Amino acid sequence: MKVETKYLSIDVKADVDIKDITNDVQNAVRESGVKNGIVTIFVPGSTGSVSTMEYEPGLLKDIPRALETIAPSNIDYEHHKTWHDDNGKSHVRATIMGPSIVVPIVDGRVIHGTWQQIVFLNFDTRPRRRQVVLQIMGL
Repeated sequence: MKVETKYLSIDVKADVDIKDITNDVQNAVRESGVKNGIVTIFVPGSTGSVSTMEYEPGLLKDIPRALETIAPSNIDYEHHKTWHDDNGKSHVRATIMGPSIVVPIVDGRVIHGTWQQIVFLNFDTRPRRRQVVLQIMGL
């Protein structure tokens, strides 16, 4: 079995910035030469997540609105008292969404639905460059 690790660097805006990384993941899988296996997509850090969604304008508005309901910006998080910062909501949102997903690879292609893309979500309160780790395993 082959195991290859690759890294994506993604420039993101503050709060809920959602980036489609489907093509980047597919390109990394293609470069790895793995034909059948899995790719684990992982965010090191506690204010970002990866998921799948239909990457379209309506959901790019709906998802941040739903997350604002679940973990609102306008409340006092205990995290703020611990670290004297402002990103308690960011940590809560990232914890709920999760730091990783595993996607199958079949015949050298990442498997996803027609309207399903792989996305990175930044929840931090400042713009930054984020890293995503891809661990590609298979034959």
